Amino acid sequence: MRLPAGVRERVAAVHCGAALPERLRLYDGWADRYEEDVAALEYRAPHLAAASLAFAFPAPPAGARLLDVACGTGLVARELHRRGFRCLHGVDGSEGMLERARSTGLYRQLRRCVVGREPLPAPAGGFLCLTTRSNPSNLRYKAELEAALAELERQGAWQKVLAQEVERWERATSEEESTQGTGYISGVVYLYQKCPVPPLEEG
Repeated sequence: MRLPAGVRERVAAVHCGAALPERLRLYDGWADRYEEDVAALEYRAPHLAAASLAFAFPAPPAGARLLDVACGTGLVARELHRRGFRCLHGVDGSEGMLERARSTGLYRQLRRCVVGREPLPAPAGGFLCLTTRSNPSNLRYKAELEAALAELERQGAWQKVLAQEVERWERATSEEESTQGTGYISGVVYLYQKCPVPPLEEG
């Protein structure tokens, strides 16, 4: 089924590799139609992220905190809630997306944060869940994101649990974005666990 022209145009606009302020402005404007548009794209990231987390932690500790990074409108939160995660926190760079995420009522806390530009909140004993695309127009952001995650790991703040590559992430909006002519773009699910804070030594 061919994607509607409006969906292709809106997705292409946010995938175009514009400067950060312009990308955030585009996401703000996209928030009201985001879920409808990504449904047309067969966007699988929310389900894949929740399934990966449930596989890695089949019995999450009671009250385990999970930080949903680049949470958008809360699609990942809905999937996680179904799998027993209740203490959800979220961050996103777009105020428009955060407003939609608040309307779900699934997050304990939401705040604006641009990954790689501002420090991430780090709830003790928590998990971090993040997804991103691997299509050509997103490779620069993906590299910046992975560098930021590697720095958090180097500092001892978070420990990587998995980075799962997924071939059919969502439908491509152009041949240039398609992975090996499949008509889809690929993506990655990242899971991290917060490193425990060592107790202070007495004396």
